[in-house]
Amino acid sequence: MPVARLQPKEYIRNGPPETTRYSRKEALEYTRWLATHHYENFHVVSALLPKKLHQHFYNVYSFCRWADDLGDEIGNTQESLRLLAWWRTELQAMYRGETSHPVFVALEETVRGYGIPAEPFDRLICAFEQDQTVTRYRNFEELYGYCLNSANPVGHLVLYLCGYRDTERQRFSDFTCTALQLANFWQDVIVDLEKGRIYLPLNLFDKHEYSIDDLNARRFDERFKRMMREAVDIANDLFRRGLPLIEMVNRRLALDLELFSRGGMKILDKIRRQNYNVLDRRPYISKVERASILLRCLPRVLPF
Repeated sequence: MPVARLQPKEYIRNGPPETTRYSRKEALEYTRWLATHHYENFHVVSALLPKKLHQHFYNVYSFCRWADDLGDEIGNTQESLRLLAWWRTELQAMYRGETSHPVFVALEETVRGYGIPAEPFDRLICAFEQDQTVTRYRNFEELYGYCLNSANPVGHLVLYLCGYRDTERQRFSDFTCTALQLANFWQDVIVDLEKGRIYLPLNLFDKHEYSIDDLNARRFDERFKRMMREAVDIANDLFRRGLPLIEMVNRRLALDLELFSRGGMKILDKIRRQNYNVLDRRPYISKVERASILLRCLPRVLPF
């Protein structure tokens, strides 16, 4: 299998990443392949987005995928930090027109064509570095600080690709992206715990007299229920604060934003419906429920 058809972890293992220079065509093929073949099977490109944007979304996604895997798939904190530092060096080299890595060879055209600054990419790297050393957050202010780097830059990148650069839209996007991040955290309390990470703020534990030991024991009781109810309500409020963005962008992007927001709010609703017990069962949205959300969203954003 050619190196350009390897997942990030395999790519790193199979030789020094700096040694091979890929043509633009090869680089674009690699990011397209990575975005459509990664094990997470993430649907990077919505069928409703203009076709001209598809490759650019593949390029941006591939940057994020690599950074995420360098943080979570290596299995050694110091090595992950070293590789993330290298990834930042490659990012800086791209903005100087000197990169050789296929992701950056592909991404260079995107950032130049859409005038995307380095900041959102660098902030994402900061978040993955933070994941290596920070596993607890004292309060929501600290957690929001993490989301500022881990989630919000993604929304800014999407807005840049769709032609929006103003701070007002970015502000509404931040509400939505932070809410999506929180909904994912509340959905994956046990998944994250198994990685040694707790994203529920520690002051919530104190407020509701629930302990880390209780969580490690997966003890579901009224204390945990009260804690999760408060966390879910905060995330839901952020979703609602971000909804005005849907009316401020073109219809195709508006539908995607609506789907993401309603999908995140659906996860929160499912947490409520299972009595806030995310310790025994991870809530998820079925294909039928996704289709139902789509049908409800269509009349709001598309002319018929």
